[in-house]
Amino acid sequence: MNRKQLTILIVVGALIGGLGLLAYNKQNQSWNSAGSRMGTKLIEKFPMNDVERIAIHQGANQLNLAKKNEIWVVEERGNYPANFDTIRDFLQKVGEVKVAQAPQVGQSQLARLELSASDKSTNSGTQVEFKDKSGKQLNSLMLGKKHMKESRGDSQFGGGGWPDGRYVMVGSDAKTVAVISEPFANIEPKPEEWLSKDFFKVENLKAIAVTTQVASNNWKLFREKEGADWKLVDPKKDEAVENTKTTIMNSALASPAFNDVATTSDDKTGLDKPTLTAKLETFDGFTYDVKVGKKVSDDKDDYYFKVAIAAEITNDRVPGKDEKPEDKTRLDKEQAEKVKKLQEKLQNEKPFEKWTYVVSKWTIDPLFKERKDFLAEKKEEPKVAEKSTPPAVPTPTVISPPATATAKP
Repeated sequence: MNRKQLTILIVVGALIGGLGLLAYNKQNQSWNSAGSRMGTKLIEKFPMNDVERIAIHQGANQLNLAKKNEIWVVEERGNYPANFDTIRDFLQKVGEVKVAQAPQVGQSQLARLELSASDKSTNSGTQVEFKDKSGKQLNSLMLGKKHMKESRGDSQFGGGGWPDGRYVMVGSDAKTVAVISEPFANIEPKPEEWLSKDFFKVENLKAIAVTTQVASNNWKLFREKEGADWKLVDPKKDEAVENTKTTIMNSALASPAFNDVATTSDDKTGLDKPTLTAKLETFDGFTYDVKVGKKVSDDKDDYYFKVAIAAEITNDRVPGKDEKPEDKTRLDKEQAEKVKKLQEKLQNEKPFEKWTYVVSKWTIDPLFKERKDFLAEKKEEPKVAEKSTPPAVPTPTVISPPATATAKP
């Protein structure tokens, strides 16, 4: 080997070594960068207090939450109030969640992790946009595939695994892909899941009347005081109420719930010609006028539902006989506090009149009772045994002996 060839080999070796060192340093720098992100906040300085709009997209589904007049609402449900606690908790978690892992992911790997833009792939993620009052985007977050932790084969739960986090990406930069320990399992573009589920409550029920499209099924029950037995108004001669069948009325609409809010017109919900109407009156002076429309769909036992609420609240209290002054002061105070609570109850429940709700049949089941369902079963009177007539005894026939001929002398 001559000097020239040796020089060339040295140059080539140095070049290869330099390229290797450069690749090593680049990889090492990348790993160091990834390692430095672990334990840091996913979004530094997240402006939680400036967020007044949240848009959630997943495929063709979209949800918009907005803060209007200091109240969060669900725009897809006619600006019905949203569950503030759910929104607040979500924003707090976004601002506090930290990077658990920082995998090195290229742009081509986003679809596999379900971090593709929601309109570009079947393996799309759930995109969340955080905006200010003017609609300007402050941050965005892509929620991707759940991160699974493998269980050992000898685990008491068997093989397989369970989700212990989720892949996420801040904005659209693949360099921000991370695994976090918060799965954000309920962050989906489903309007019904974001609604405030506060609702009215019928308390101290005094009377309930139901009118249906079949007159023979109509009924009205009342009771003279709390805890008393229910009675049927204007019972027919042969009708007697069975107390065990009316106890269900003690809790009629005492804690109702709804599944969704409808934004369609009354002629589409059947509330222009209700399946039934009901009037519920309480001992506290509240009246609830209820309408039940048609079923929402054939495969669900849900109905369209509306309620109108009114109340007559008086501060009058009739003093008891020989009531002492100190007792009067105490009882007057208790009455004033009760009146205040009832007024607040009316103020809180009155807004529910504006909306049409979707409720399960289970919620309004007492209203579907028919008149006959409250009546005691009629006992059949025992049949009186008919007196048996003994068979007639035949009268014996007397046969006279033949006459004997008399001999002539």
